[in-house]
Formats: sequence, structure tokens, C-alpha cells
Amino acid sequence: MPHFPKPAEGTWTEHYGIDTKPVSYQDSISPEHYELERDAIFRRTWLNLGRIEQLKRVGSYFTKEIAAAGASVVVVRAGADEYRAFYNICRHRGNKLVWQDFPNEEVSGSCRAFTCKYHGWEYNLEGDLQFVQQEEEFFDFDKADWPLRSVRLEVWEGWIFVNFDDDAAPLTDYLGTMLRKLEGYPFHEFSQVYKYRAEVGSNWKLFIDAFTEFYHAPILHGRQAVEEESRKLAGYGYEALWYEVDGPHNVVSSWGGMSPPKDESMVKPIERKLRAGLFGPWDSPDVVPELPSGLNPAHHRAWGEDSFLFFPNFMILIWERQWILTYHYWPTSHNTHIFEGTAYFVPPKNGRERLTQELSMVTFVEYALQDANTLEATQTMLETQAITEFPLCDQEILLRHLHATARQYVADYANTKAGAK
Repeated sequence: MPHFPKPAEGTWTEHYGIDTKPVSYQDSISPEHYELERDAIFRRTWLNLGRIEQLKRVGSYFTKEIAAAGASVVVVRAGADEYRAFYNICRHRGNKLVWQDFPNEEVSGSCRAFTCKYHGWEYNLEGDLQFVQQEEEFFDFDKADWPLRSVRLEVWEGWIFVNFDDDAAPLTDYLGTMLRKLEGYPFHEFSQVYKYRAEVGSNWKLFIDAFTEFYHAPILHGRQAVEEESRKLAGYGYEALWYEVDGPHNVVSSWGGMSPPKDESMVKPIERKLRAGLFGPWDSPDVVPELPSGLNPAHHRAWGEDSFLFFPNFMILIWERQWILTYHYWPTSHNTHIFEGTAYFVPPKNGRERLTQELSMVTFVEYALQDANTLEATQTMLETQAITEFPLCDQEILLRHLHATARQYVADYANTKAGAK
């Protein structure tokens, strides 16, 4: 198993000037710290809610429950190329505006206007109040004074982001150079979508930790391969090609995605039959004529995929085999969160291609469940505080960066708040 060269400084961690001391996970077990994260991070950074393809026509909408920000949001396609987001609250008595049978469930659909279930107030797609039952009963009332409250929304490469801070920097400034690394990639071609959602009993950052290093993969995920291949991986390890830090964001680049595998006996029979597995379909569609400059930063012939973390909670994984995975980590408390995994493929041309995609997604779900189960065990042990400091290796550089970044956001917010008094 090859080990790839490190930077001239000797280690990735030292290359980026990141502290190499043992780390504390107090930020993942403290309810008080989580409450600060809600204000400092989730109410003040750009959060991805999905893609414009979810809104296929004017009037298409979906809602998003964001517990960490204490908000419900409705996102709507208000015009041909116009997308808007609003707090999901009626201006009359505060009822939730868009919901169906269960108020806390996310919904989607299409409409010409939003009508409150409680008293029938009606809003157009731009959020303007356009009808009030018995309007003459109200005092000094002008409908123009009572539109839906907007949430900032910006779109980058078809990805929809919102921010609850009206004074935050524009999305392009926030994403920095990371966005330029992916501009021009044909995300719109990948419109066949499969979704997975799980409620996980761990802090949101711990699951991100699992997807920013491969140190654990040969051990935790050993049974994803046949026995002989599993022994080989466990003996030699699995190391990334490249690590990169860009402000609060980061990227890790992996190898091993070339298809088909050199030795098909090293994969399971169903994978040989359908020519697909954990790394996706073996046969790639021809929709990416040229990679953007930011992909395969190591320029390695065995490049497999790049994982981009857009802080705080959104990851895009772009595979050499021309498919895409995204991860979202939505905190619900200091020790619980909702994990969403979404796979994007080029639409299948026949039943066989559909089966290869479904096998890839099912295999990924099994992979993710192994992580989730382990992280729940990690969370319970961290909370005992029997041990409070932990050593991390150079392959865990992005774990250090994530937790340091989140703590810095909290510290900066606390300083700003103190200075305002």
C-alpha cells in the first residue's frame, strides 16, 4: 500500500501552522458551548440547503427545519431565475405558514401563493401579503407593511445557501478560493438523486471528523472488502493524497477511485455483477470533459475523490468516476444531530444503470452507519470525562482545524458581544 509524500515541512499539520498538542473534546460535550455555537456559527454563517433542481418550476418550494438556528425556512422559486427564502412564519399570529400533517416535518410542493392554515392570510411568491380575511376589522392596517420576513439567500453553481445574519459578508467572499476550485464543474448534469437521513447520538463535529480522515477506514470498514483485501488494508493503512486548509474550509483528496479495480476477486460478487460498489459505478458517464483546477490537487494518476468541507456543516465529495455525494450535519443538541447523505448521478439510461447507482448508495449507507454507531459510542465515553486530552496523528489534521475553527468562531462572538456592552 503506497504512502504519499508529505510537504517540505515534514507534516501537513506543521505545514499549515496548526498546533500538534493533544486535543480536548470539551467543545463536543458541553451544552453551554453548544448554545454559543448556535449564535456564533449557525445564525451567522452560510448554510447550504440544497440545489436549484429541487425547485423545478415557478412556485416550487421546500421547507427546512434548522434547530441549531432556531428557525424554520421556506425556499421558493419565485421567478424563472429568482429564488427566495423566508422565515416560515405568518405575520398575523405567528403560526407556521407552510406545513402539512405534522408541523415539525419538512415538506415540499408547488403553489401559486402561501396561505396560512389558521386564518387564511395569503402571501405571493415574493413574500408580499396579498389577502387578509376581514381586512376592515384591523386598525390602521396596510398590507404592504406586513410581508413575510426574508432570509438572505444566494446561489453558487446551483447550490442554495442561506444566512440569518443580514450583515454577513457575501457568499462568494465567505467561500473564498474554495469556490474557484470547483467553478465550471457540471453539477447540473447529476440530477438523479438518492437521499439518506439518520438521527445520530453524537455531536455534529464528531461525524465530520470521521469523514476528514482515512486513518480509521481499514479497521472500522474492514468488512466492506473481502477478507484478503481487508487484511491488506489493515496492515498498510490508508493515507490521503492531499490536505488543504482555506480559512474555515478545507479539502482532503483521496486515492483508489480508478475503475474497474485491478483485481476483481478483491470485491464482493454483487459488485462484480453490477460493476459498482462503495466508490460508485465502475463505468463513468462522459459529462466532465475537463476537471476544474481545484480537483485532484496532487495530480496523482490514482486519484479517487476530493472531499470539500464548506464550514460549518456541508461537504461535497466529487468522484473520479463522475458522481457526487453531499453530507449535511444539522445539530439538534450538544450530543445529537441529523445526518443527511445525498448521492447525485447522471440519470440512468436503463435498468442496469439504475441498479448500479442503487448499489452504490446502499453500500454508502452501510458505510455511514458504521461511522454513526461508533460515534455514538465515542460521545458517551467523552461525556464521562475519564480522559480529557487525546493525541491526533498527522492524518487527523482536518479534525484539529475543524474544532479550532469552531472554537474561534465562539471566542470571536463572545468578544464581540462583550465589547458591545
